[in-house]
Amino acid sequence: MSRIGKKPVELPSGVEASVSGQTVTVKGPKGSREFTATDDVTITIDGNVVSVEPRGKSKRARQQWGMSRTMVGNLVTGVTSGFKKELEISGVGYRAAIQGNTLKLNLGYSHDVDFEVPAGVTVTCPKQTEIVIEGTDQQLVGQVAANIREWRAPEPYKGKGIKYKDEYIFRKEGKKK
Repeated sequence: MSRIGKKPVELPSGVEASVSGQTVTVKGPKGSREFTATDDVTITIDGNVVSVEPRGKSKRARQQWGMSRTMVGNLVTGVTSGFKKELEISGVGYRAAIQGNTLKLNLGYSHDVDFEVPAGVTVTCPKQTEIVIEGTDQQLVGQVAANIREWRAPEPYKGKGIKYKDEYIFRKEGKKK
């Protein structure tokens, strides 16, 4: 039995959900999001509670049960509080700035890196060495953060590069004489 799938998703005040077929639509203060579940689960709404049940006892139905419940929970979280990833830049001369819909990164290359911010996320730079990515879609926020980090992943000797704010970089000792 899925421990996650058994828990119903509570809808906070100001959030509405509707089901049409296998598509769940959730509307809240930060916008509207939708998710289409597979035919292996049944999604029902009772008042302010959304519950997910498997259809049958197959392995795939049980897998989709927990995953579908988590996706519905992420829809609710996204339209109420949203998702946020914070990146830190460390290294001499490394910095970031926002110009319109483009994130300009100076990362020690012979050229500046221009990263086009996709629709659905907002990127801000409170400091030159900090990047904050926010949005209602958890997958998109995480993917944008990973794409930015990919330009200069942190290296293990000096720790230079772009890292997540809560990430620990395992440091290596340099050469010995």
